[in-house]
Amino acid sequence: MDWLINLLPFSYTDSVVFIGAVILGVAAGVLGAFAVLRQRSLVGDALSHATLPGVCVAFIATGAKDASTLAVGAAVAGFIGAAMILAIERTGRIRPDAAIGVVLTSFFSLGIVLLTFLANFNNANQAGLDRYLFGQAAGLLESDLVAMGSLCAVSLLLVALAFRPLKTALFDMSFAGSVGLPVRLIELAMTAMLVIAIVIGVRTVGAILMVAMLVVPTVTARQLTSRLSLLLVIAGIVGAMVGSTGALISASATLPTGPTIVIVGFCVALMAILLAPRRGVLWRSGKLLRDRRRALNEGVLIDLETALHAGAPPTTEELATLSGRPASQVKKGLRDLDRAGALRTEQGRIHLTESGAGMVHALLHQRSLWSAWLEYGWTLDIPDAREPDPRDLKSSLGDDLTNTLLQRAREGGWTAS
Repeated sequence: MDWLINLLPFSYTDSVVFIGAVILGVAAGVLGAFAVLRQRSLVGDALSHATLPGVCVAFIATGAKDASTLAVGAAVAGFIGAAMILAIERTGRIRPDAAIGVVLTSFFSLGIVLLTFLANFNNANQAGLDRYLFGQAAGLLESDLVAMGSLCAVSLLLVALAFRPLKTALFDMSFAGSVGLPVRLIELAMTAMLVIAIVIGVRTVGAILMVAMLVVPTVTARQLTSRLSLLLVIAGIVGAMVGSTGALISASATLPTGPTIVIVGFCVALMAILLAPRRGVLWRSGKLLRDRRRALNEGVLIDLETALHAGAPPTTEELATLSGRPASQVKKGLRDLDRAGALRTEQGRIHLTESGAGMVHALLHQRSLWSAWLEYGWTLDIPDAREPDPRDLKSSLGDDLTNTLLQRAREGGWTAS
């Protein structure tokens, strides 16, 4: 690990914190994804709080504040907490959220009591145990990095080797059991991975804030992809970036590392929620506005075609009256159509150009084809559960199915526009 520490252009302490934050981000991002996607995010919160009494009991049993020993105690307490949550859910009538709340509050209260108990004995060795509450990345040592890196590497290797059964059980536990997969063992493995991620990160960000590192990378990655394999990679990268960025900011501004990492993660997740392509709030809002504008333009175009067939080319006011739309909306649609070269105005009256006539024909054909789908689509033998696009039915169904649809519609007396 020395070569990596020396490779970084920071002081020894800052380099150790930086590497520790990166390891934490990768482990929490990849391993925490299995809890978040199962809608078990609060289990991570409960288990991170459950590690506190394990740390205290390990110190009482050994009398030494050895990081490895305390980590073992934290892991054992985490497994006990996870087993209690599962037992309460399966053997009683308590809902999962209530089971999580019971374990979280009980274990955390026990941890606070044990910390107070140790503090009353004036044992100098117990100083610093309370840092497991909020984390203290500056206390990381090179040996801690080796242990964290080893746990992270082994966990990632196991995820890679067992990816297919994990994926199957993650999205459909009943199906996984029906095909012979050991669902109880897989569920235990997912819980174990969550505990490992918590043990890796609890010293850096603390028991209280650890849940943020489990959730933020997956939330961000989920906004960018729907493929699990790619999501795990993105979550690991996002976790590493959040951890390293937070560590650098905290070192330069003399701020607590754990809270700074969490704040950076919140900002990253918020940006993904707002700006992610296809899924972001702002992106979807923009698409909704564009769809409404296109629907308005198409409606005005059809109204203009109808008016031209009924008589002389209309004025803007006459078109608004015939269409029943507000005059402001008609003017907006006409401006867009004019920019698209679909119409021309002569002496205040509106005419369709050749391009506009082609647009009208394509639009009418598209609408009539959709009407045929609504009336005769049920007769088609579609090999999958595809969802046709009303704006491009031919591309959705394919040439063969579209031709079959048209043939059956004509047999039923339907004629295309």
